[in-house]
Amino acid sequence: MKTVLRNIIAFLTGLFVGSVVNMGIVMISGSIIPPPAGADTTTIEGLKEALPLFETKHFIFPFLAHALGTLAGAFVAASLVVTHHLKFALGIGCLFLFGGIANMLMLPSPLWYSFVDLIGAYLPMAWIGASFAERFRKK
Repeated sequence: MKTVLRNIIAFLTGLFVGSVVNMGIVMISGSIIPPPAGADTTTIEGLKEALPLFETKHFIFPFLAHALGTLAGAFVAASLVVTHHLKFALGIGCLFLFGGIANMLMLPSPLWYSFVDLIGAYLPMAWIGASFAERFRKK
């Protein structure tokens, strides 16, 4: 398989895996830390209305979803690409970062959470995913 095609498939696979991990964590989060009483988190409108009721604990799983989704996607991409492992992992991190920025603009989350999420959940996790993939490839 040509290098370019394999790299594209690896990148798309990393994007898919990262998205599945992200959504999986988001889906289970409500059963581990229930939303505030009366909050409807099934729609964007309901979530916008419920966000002022959220406590710090309600932001743990969204952060984990963003961080671990990015980590998993970057790891998979960096493990599967033929060349430029770090660049592809950081590409995954950038796409997830853009998604995080879009999410922040759509949902009025607290400023502290926006900073923590945008600074800590995307590019650092992509770099760590690439580092894990490098160790994995060497074995």
